[in-house]
Amino acid sequence: MSAPPRVAVVMGSDSDLPTLQPAVELLEGFGLAVEVRVLSAHRTPLEMVAFAREAAGRGLKVIIAGAGGAAHLPGMVASLTPLPVIGVPVRSQALSGVDSLHSIVQMPAGIPVATVAIGNGANAGLLAVQILATADDALAEAVAAYRQCLHDQVTTKDRRLRELGSRAYLEAMATGAEQGR
Repeated sequence: MSAPPRVAVVMGSDSDLPTLQPAVELLEGFGLAVEVRVLSAHRTPLEMVAFAREAAGRGLKVIIAGAGGAAHLPGMVASLTPLPVIGVPVRSQALSGVDSLHSIVQMPAGIPVATVAIGNGANAGLLAVQILATADDALAEAVAAYRQCLHDQVTTKDRRLRELGSRAYLEAMATGAEQGR
């Protein structure tokens, strides 16, 4: 039997899934089960309220909420649950996601929503993992290992850049020779 989800990823529309899928994949990469839902603050408010009110009682620990445009979902969920909520502003055609970002970060006192960059579902997933890691030593070790991998990738790229010089490095990047190094 698999472990129950500790993180939920919710979105206002299925069109937000490409932005939030990196969060799901990152969470699963850390071995976490994830509940993924479409819950619109405007089109399914009763379902959104039920989800948010019941989330903590069902064992969820963190909620990632992505929304575009008016982006009310993260704030509405945060107003209904004691759990930490991470808002992901979804890039919109009209204002490139700035409208969503402003909506999510301008929460009133007492209803915080942690917010990541526009379109950055991966960072929302990583922040959820870090929140869980405060009470899970194995997860904390996995986060440290993840950070070490990031460090190692950059130092490897720096070494290659210094070896090749900028022009040759750019040429190698253009052909894909430096991808994944």
